[in-house]
This record gives sequence, C-alpha cells and structure tokens, in this order.
Amino acid sequence: MTPEESSAPTAILLEALVLLLDLKLPWACKTVGYLMQRNVFSLFREVVQKVKENVNARGSFGKISALERVLALMISHVGQSPCICSNINPQWSFLSQILTIPFLWQLFPYLKEVFASRSLSQYYTNQMALCVQNHANVLPTDIPNEFPGYACLLGNLLETAGAALSQPDCSFEMAIDLAAVTTFLLEALPPIKSSSRESRESSMVGDDDMTIGDEVGEILLDRNLELQITNAIDSRFLLQLTNVLFGGISTVHGLHTEGPDDKEVAAVGAACAFLHVTFNTLPLERIMTVLAYRTELIPVLWNFMKRCHQNQKWSSLPERVSYLLGDAPGWLLPLSVFCPVYKHMLMIVDNEEFYEQEKPLSLKDVRCLIIILRQALWQLLWVNPSAHPGSGKSVSNTSAHTRHPVEAIQNRVGTVASELLSQLQDWNNRRQFTPPSDFHADGVNDFFISQAVMEGTKAHDILQQAPFLIPFTSRVKIFTSQLASVRQRQGAHGVFTRNRFRIRRDHILEDAYNQMSALSEEDLRGLIRVTFVNEFGVEEAGIDGGGIFKDFMENITRAAFDVQYGLFKETADHLLYPNPGSGMIHEQHLQFYHFLGTLLAKAMFEGILVDIPFATFFLSKLKQKYNYLNDLPSLDPELYRHLIFLKHYKGDIAGLELYFVIVNNEYGEQTEDELLPGGKNIRVTNENVITFIHLVSNHRLNFQIRQQSSHFLRGFQQLIQKDWIDMFNEHELQLLISGSLESLDVDDLRRNTNYAGGYHSEHYVIDVFWEVLKSFSLENQKKFLKFVTGCSRGPLLGFKYLEPLFCIQRAAGTASEEALDRLPTSATCMNLLKLPPYRSKEQLETKLLYAINADAGFDLS
Repeated sequence: MTPEESSAPTAILLEALVLLLDLKLPWACKTVGYLMQRNVFSLFREVVQKVKENVNARGSFGKISALERVLALMISHVGQSPCICSNINPQWSFLSQILTIPFLWQLFPYLKEVFASRSLSQYYTNQMALCVQNHANVLPTDIPNEFPGYACLLGNLLETAGAALSQPDCSFEMAIDLAAVTTFLLEALPPIKSSSRESRESSMVGDDDMTIGDEVGEILLDRNLELQITNAIDSRFLLQLTNVLFGGISTVHGLHTEGPDDKEVAAVGAACAFLHVTFNTLPLERIMTVLAYRTELIPVLWNFMKRCHQNQKWSSLPERVSYLLGDAPGWLLPLSVFCPVYKHMLMIVDNEEFYEQEKPLSLKDVRCLIIILRQALWQLLWVNPSAHPGSGKSVSNTSAHTRHPVEAIQNRVGTVASELLSQLQDWNNRRQFTPPSDFHADGVNDFFISQAVMEGTKAHDILQQAPFLIPFTSRVKIFTSQLASVRQRQGAHGVFTRNRFRIRRDHILEDAYNQMSALSEEDLRGLIRVTFVNEFGVEEAGIDGGGIFKDFMENITRAAFDVQYGLFKETADHLLYPNPGSGMIHEQHLQFYHFLGTLLAKAMFEGILVDIPFATFFLSKLKQKYNYLNDLPSLDPELYRHLIFLKHYKGDIAGLELYFVIVNNEYGEQTEDELLPGGKNIRVTNENVITFIHLVSNHRLNFQIRQQSSHFLRGFQQLIQKDWIDMFNEHELQLLISGSLESLDVDDLRRNTNYAGGYHSEHYVIDVFWEVLKSFSLENQKKFLKFVTGCSRGPLLGFKYLEPLFCIQRAAGTASEEALDRLPTSATCMNLLKLPPYRSKEQLETKLLYAINADAGFDLS
C-alpha cells in the first residue's frame, strides 16, 4: 500500500503486526511461527506483485512502508537466538518467495540494508547454500519468462554481496557459501556474451523454476535483469571475494612435500567453480584484467597446482561443486581458470619481464607448467577423450556447460590449455628456456602417426588442436604424405595438362609472372615444365624432368624476394617482410604479392626448399595470426625499446607531449596516421599509455602490411591448405620453407647414396669423392647439392627422403687420359652425378669445384 492509502484496513493490520513482531516482546517468536506456518511470505509476495506497477510509476514508496518493516522484522527474527520457530518448507521461505521478486531492493531499500548486515546475509547465504546443495526445486513460477526465479534471486543476492564481503569480520565460511550459491545460479543463466541483445545466441535457454525436465523453453533474460547481474560481478566484487577466500593462504611454501590443507582446497574449489561458470556466462574482457593483476588468483592457483603435481596427488575438490565435476580429475577445474587468466597476463608482459625478471612466473615454474599442461592435454585428448557427465543434477539448460558440465569443463580445458601451450611455445621460440621436446607428448608412436593422417580420427583432431604435442619430424612426415596424396590424385586426373614455359634467365621474374599468374588452381597443382633461354636468346640444353623446374624455383624466388626488387624489406637480422611502401615502387604490387604467395606455395607443394628467411611476424600472417608487442623486436628493436621505456616510465607521461599518431617515413615521404579517431588531439597519459603502446605495435606489425600480407596469403592458399599450415608454428614453418640453416650432413648423404657403372661404396674414387665433399665450405656444399639435384637444400628429414635417391655413376667412356679431363656432369631430374674416375684427389677436387661454380645452367648436363 502506498503512503496515501495508509488509513486503509490492510495498512492498519500491517502496523499492528509491526507492534506484535517487536523482538523485545515475549510473544514475538510465537507470532513469527504462526505467520510462517500459514505461508505468509507467499501472501506478501502476492501483495508486492499486485502493487508493484503502482510503486514503479511513483519511483518508490517514498518512506518505509509497513510491509517493508514487517519483512525486516521477520527476517531479523528467523535464525536469531533465542528462537523456537519450527523449520518451514523452503518453498514458502523468505528466500524463495521474496528474494526472487525482480529488483527487490528498488522496492525495499530499507530491507536491503537490513539483509546486508553481516549476521543476516551470512545466515541466509548459508541457507541458500544448503538448499542448492540438495538441489531443491523451490522457486516460484508466477512471473514472466524473462524474469526466471533463479536469475532474480542471483541478481538480488549479488547486489548485496559486496556489502557483506566488505565487512571487516566477513567470515571465510560466508565467502565459501556465497561462491557456491552464485556458481549454481550463474550456471543456470544463458551466456551473456555482449551488451547487444542482437548478438546473444538465440539458442540459449533455461529453466525458471529450478526443476529438472526434458521440456525446456527458450528464454531471453530481461535486459535490466542482465545488467543487474553483470554490473554486480565487477572488479570490486571479484577483488573482495578472492581476498576473503585466499586471505589466509600463503603463496610461498618451502616444503613441497606438503599437500594443500582442507581450507586451501575449499578456497581453490570455490573460486575455480565460480570463475569457471562466470567465464562461460559473462564477457571475459570485463573481468580478466582485474583477475590477472589485482588479485592473488595466479600465485595461489599456481602454488596449489605445483604442489599437487610434485606430490603426484591432486586433491579432490569440495563436495559442493561435485555436480560440476562428477568423477573428473582434480586438476580439471583449476586449469580451466588458471589457463585463460595466465594467458591474458602473457599478452601484456614484455620480454624483459618474462625472461629477465621472470614475471609473472619464474622460468623454472614455467617449465613445470608446460609439463602439467602437456600431460593434462594428452590425457584429455588421447587417453580419455570421452566425457562422463556428473552424477549430480543441475539446472536444465540447452547450453552444453549445464547439460553436461564435465564434458564442458573437459572441452574448455582442452581449448585453453592448447592456447596457453601454443603461446608458451612462441615464448620459447623467441628465446629458448626449455628443450622443445618438453612440449611433446610421451605417447606419440607409429600407430598415432598412421591415424593422424586420416580425417575423422582422434589423432587427426589432436593434430589440429594441439600439434605441438607431436614431434616436428612426425608432423613433417604427415605433411609430406598429405602433399604426396594430393599430387598423386592430381597426376591421375591431369596427365595431359602440362604447362611448358620459356623463361629468360635475365628476365626470370617478369617472364614467370606473365606466363604463370593466370594459371588456375588445377594447373598450379599439375606439372609445370621450364625451358631456360640464356642471355644470347638460345635455349639451354637439357630436358626438364623436374630438375630444371627445381632450379627455376630456386632462382625465381631469389629474384622475387630480393630487397632490390622492392617488394620486400629486411629487418636488422636480415629477415624478410613485405615492404609497406611497395605501392610507391610497383603499380601492380598487390598482384605481384598474390603471385609470390603462389610461388612459395608451389615450392612447398613440390617439396622444394628455397633459401628465403622470413621475419617471424610475417610468417604469422600465413597462419592468420595477430602480432603483439613482443613480436616488435624482430621488426624494429629501437621502437620496441622506446615503448618499453614508456611502459615503465615513473614520471608524468603527459609531459612528454606524445599523441595517438604515428609517423611513417617511406622513401623520404613522411606521412602521419592516427592510431585512434581524432588521435592528433588525444595526449598519451599514464592512464592510456598501455593502449598507446599496443596500438603502435599493431600499426607496425599488422596494419601497415595488411594489404600486402592479405594478397600474399590468398595466393599461398591456392595450393597450401590452412589446416596443413596450422600444424606448425612460425619457427617450424621457416624450416618447412628453407630447411635447416646448419651445415650439410655429408655423412647422411653418403649413407643414402646408390652407385652405378662399376662404382660401389668402397671404391677408391668414391672414398676420395666423399673426402673432397666433406672438406668443402658450406657454400660450396650447397652449390654441389644444387648441381646434382637442382636445389641447394637437402630434404627436410634427411637424404633418405630424397626422391629419387642420390646416385653416383661412373661417366661413360672415361678410360683414356683425354677423357679424364672431362668435367663431372649431372642429371638433376634423377639426382644423378656422373663422375669420371679421376686418379688423384687434387684432380677430382679441381674438376668438381669448376663444375659446380661454372654457373652454366644446364649446358654441362
């Protein structure tokens, strides 16, 4: 009733009831018991529902109403001592009948103050926790679908939780109960991924009465109810909850033989269950930074996980979250929370913090973490990939995380652990702090490799999701077998579709572009044969059986990627990346990038290694990855140093007079780009400097070369599928393109050589030949390899994979003294060296060096 109607009989009755409920009076307990037995909260709920529209129109009751005072007195009485009230059915309690009224505290602000007091909030939160633990179906269903009872209860509870947690004497048990209740209620919500209602997934549904059933209807929460929930789980609430939960837990333990005690297990279980469900429900960007930098979450979780790992015994998490976990292993829930938060931290820290200062974890701890993640992933993806839904019931919802909570946690850990391990592998590639083998699973064997080639198998799925678990050499075998399979299919369909091109050696790039850029994808996959024309306009001798094409690929890539041509630039370490100013040099520069992407793909498709050292941040573009601040040193170490200086600057950054603009200087022409709309007028300050740093990095690493990289990628993907490339990180991708930069393994070549024409492995000429080759410089060894195979790089996995196998044949008709003056010759399409039987080491060395350095194309063949 409104104040204007205070003379009405109902108001008079309520005022009388206020007097009867005075806690100092001896009959107060009997009065409360009498009312409770007659389900008075249900009656009060009906009263509120009837008059709520009138209240909302006025904004508030204007003063404390009689009904509000009655409610305040009743909830203050229940649970207090002395009290002889008998327990009532939870279905008719204050929790289910009153706390589920939408936006209750807007109607009754005084009641909110009473409820938020330490003793009452603790009592009722504990009652809710017991109710949740028993999965009681107690919530009413008398309001519209967009106001489900569990969501209204959650919103009202969260709105007062901050006040309860901020009390100096807020108990650990209160925080545990609060986490349990909010976890259960949050799990029932449809995910709230964005503030835009249009972006919400329309398939998200839930139950508004906490009953388990097969029939569930589609729901969309009221927008204001959504906001009540999401606004309540803010940085302050997360900080308060974790502070109370972790307040008595030390993050430093000298004796790693000690396992976590019961209190630590309870705190970790409560925090992880709450955050796991929160991650599935709320937009992550709102909560990740506070969890990463303002709470003790990472040190507490890491200390817990490390001790469990070292003791080889993972603590079972509390019974209260058993409906989430079922019989899942104890590491599952902590990893589901630790991985995304630590991954977020790694996106912000710089190289000095990670490697030198060893923040946020020591490198020793990071190595231990890699082992934990690797073992967990292998267990989830290979050993035990099928999920076992938990035995406990949960609120019906078609979201996977509520229908099958254990499956949801397994899938989440599989995803976040894969992403984190991939990120840690990137850090290890920048500067190695652990052997690459630490990322490899122990169980990868020949059976696994044979399965990984076939789509639809468990091993193939692992190859796509977590390729680092499989040794590089094994993945290369899978990659080459996939290429061979496609080539074989193409050969069967395209026997008569060969393309033959005349290429002038001194115009190799122009001739190739004019003749090859119009080829279809099918033609590109097929055989391409080349006839070289020398500087005199004469066709070179030699029929292209594959060797001349390999020579052509090596020469054209060298010409096309030469910085003198202007399409690519070099970093300080002589690594190549697209020239941001390429359009100022070549009018058709984007078409050329498309063609060069196709060329590189054709080399990889045919298994031809080419000597092109790319910058890591450009190779990321072939994987369609985004580059971050820590990739900047490979492009511009000086700019990186300046940005890190700004990041750690202790003074007033505004005094440095920096603005959100960046100056480009290409070929003497200076231009300015705004990093944000209106950036020329936005000064860099201590508050926005991190944003400025990342925008500068993004501009240099991603934005400036976006067009060039995009066209290159389109050409590249004409022949090389994305899922093939996704098997490899950037460092490994460079090895796929160029092979190892280490010295040629002459012993491996010798072990995998055939002999013909009277030669054999112990022939004296052969012994001398291997001595001579081993004594050559690396440059001459590469020239020799190109002379006999058409390519200066050996096969990626060793010479036993050279097709056909390298062969040394005694040159015909070389018995006479005159014939011994002949030079060695080769047939590159057959990887064949024709070697006269020279009589001395000096003669063999001289003739061989002359032949490989003659640069006579195929005229010596």
